[in-house]
Amino acid sequence: MHSLFPTSLPAEPGGERSLPEISDRELERLYDYPDTAGRPWVQANFVSSMDGAVAVSGRSEGLSGPTDKRIFALGRDLADVVLVGAGTALVERYRPVRRSTARVERRERLGLRGIPPVAVVTRRCSLTPDSALLTDATVAPIILTCRGAPEQRKAALAEAGAEVLELGDESVDLPRALDALAARGLRRICCEGGPHLFGQLIADDLVDQLCLTIAPLLAGGDAGRIAVGPLPASPHAMRLASVLHDDGFLMLRYRRQRR
Repeated sequence: MHSLFPTSLPAEPGGERSLPEISDRELERLYDYPDTAGRPWVQANFVSSMDGAVAVSGRSEGLSGPTDKRIFALGRDLADVVLVGAGTALVERYRPVRRSTARVERRERLGLRGIPPVAVVTRRCSLTPDSALLTDATVAPIILTCRGAPEQRKAALAEAGAEVLELGDESVDLPRALDALAARGLRRICCEGGPHLFGQLIADDLVDQLCLTIAPLLAGGDAGRIAVGPLPASPHAMRLASVLHDDGFLMLRYRRQRR
């Protein structure tokens, strides 16, 4: 993997230098979350084809490659919590964040606690108790739902070990949901989709960073885009923070400049 921008990466001990190849430690410094003085900070992580498709045959797997998966894993390693919409969790057959020696070592070295839980945004509490997010979890998932969700579904998920939070009446109030995560010490939030959740985060002006991989594929078809939802009051300007490339894949990172 190589850096196109910046041409000189964050400094290693001993000074700044330009590197043709990027090590894991350099990626950590490049993608690390900023100090946000206690407020939640949201990074979204997506892969798209060159022509804008967000999936192949209904799933993102067909767009991904080894380098994209490396960035995807790094997003989880550096986060306090993984945020995902229920539709994506079901279609992509989500499982808990995997505990591995490398992940544990990295998080301990960086002063991060444990393995990040998965927080699922679901208006109807559509996740079922037999989901691998519950049956295989070493860290209980968090269900971000609303009062209008069926009571029996909420009760079943709580019985299966999930933490169920009601945040809103007929839909999930995302600002309240992020505040609820932050109140639990989960401030570094890595959103992995789907498009409807990302679209609502944009509309609510809650996106601080977008990590977008462009796959060297023309997918065609009728696949959707990475964001679908209500229009924000105005488009949110982002600044280009880094560009990496490897084997035809472009890894773009855009960051919001907030005042």
